[in-house]
Amino acid sequence: MKAYAVSVIGRVQRVGYRRYVLEVAQELGVSGFVKNEEDGTVSIHIQGEEGVLETFLDKIKNPPPPAIIREVRITPTTPKRGLKIFKIRYGRLADELQEGLGAMQTIFTSYWDEFRDFRTEFRDFKTEFRDFRSEFRDFRTEFRDYRGEFKDFREEFRDFRKEFREFRDLSIKLSQETIEEVRGMRQDLRALLDERLARLERDIAEIKARLGFVSSS
Repeated sequence: MKAYAVSVIGRVQRVGYRRYVLEVAQELGVSGFVKNEEDGTVSIHIQGEEGVLETFLDKIKNPPPPAIIREVRITPTTPKRGLKIFKIRYGRLADELQEGLGAMQTIFTSYWDEFRDFRTEFRDFKTEFRDFRSEFRDFRTEFRDYRGEFKDFREEFRDFRKEFREFRDLSIKLSQETIEEVRGMRQDLRALLDERLARLERDIAEIKARLGFVSSS
């Protein structure tokens, strides 16, 4: 087990930095404590396995805003056997109340500054929107022209639809006439074949009769 005494310098009080350190320590399962110092720094005693401690130190150097880290001083120290968990060591009640109020004020100020930036950006978008609105008016006029053109195409389409119906009806009529014509040709062909077969049978019978006459004489 390794242990380090850490001093964090920067904007680390009244910004929720101790709470962030506590969450990181609980996430990694290390033990120790964190507390505010009168000079505005934050002191941390941390102990655990060396690889886990390196991860812990990397994370506490990069807290979320509005905390700002200027320097982190790390000194090896002796592990404390009585430390089983990680916790925040609070100061006097008046100091902690001031800490909480200060943290809320700092976070509010940070969000307020960010809101101002968004407000300026919104003004730019509002101006840009006005330009688009003018452009939209031009498109609206153009759309009216297209709407009139669309009406002309619709009328033309109606004519094509009527013409298509006439072609379809004509096609159906021609198909029916063709079918009837084919049926008639088939009947005529059958009659012709029947006539030819009958004639052939008569010729064969006549030939047989002549052959019989020749054989008998």
